[in-house]
Amino acid sequence: MSSVPARNTRRQLLLALGALPLAGLAQAAPPSAALPPVEVWKEPTCGCCKDWIAHMEANGFKVFVNTGGTQAAKQRLGIPQNMASCHTAKVGGYSLEGHVPAKDIKRLLREKPDAIGLAAPGMPIGSPGMDTPAYNGKTNPYNVMLIAKNGKHTIYQKYEGDNL
Repeated sequence: MSSVPARNTRRQLLLALGALPLAGLAQAAPPSAALPPVEVWKEPTCGCCKDWIAHMEANGFKVFVNTGGTQAAKQRLGIPQNMASCHTAKVGGYSLEGHVPAKDIKRLLREKPDAIGLAAPGMPIGSPGMDTPAYNGKTNPYNVMLIAKNGKHTIYQKYEGDNL
């Protein structure tokens, strides 16, 4: 039996095994590397907006803040009045209104529906940014709404108050 084929087989195996760590590098990048930046419009006196921004950053988003101009941003980004909240944002071509959880935004970016974006109307207690110690752990049920391009909306994610 010749040693040349064994050497070639061994070399091929070693090369293949050596390439395995390199093959995983493309998948080893942190998930936040693929997340688009978030641009937010908020008023200077809004504290819960700052808490929502902190939630977004903790979930891997890079956030850019505009102080003031919130109402104009809502109109420009197509947010219907009945979906309004205290801050407005845009990410990856979508509009965001209010205290939308980062996991719903990530789902939106993954699924890419043909829509304006998402809204958590009002300021639901227990939603991200409305979940600080000042609320004593209280959570209220609320819905994250998907806003269609015609302005109609449907429930995108339902929160019962304890599954945040």
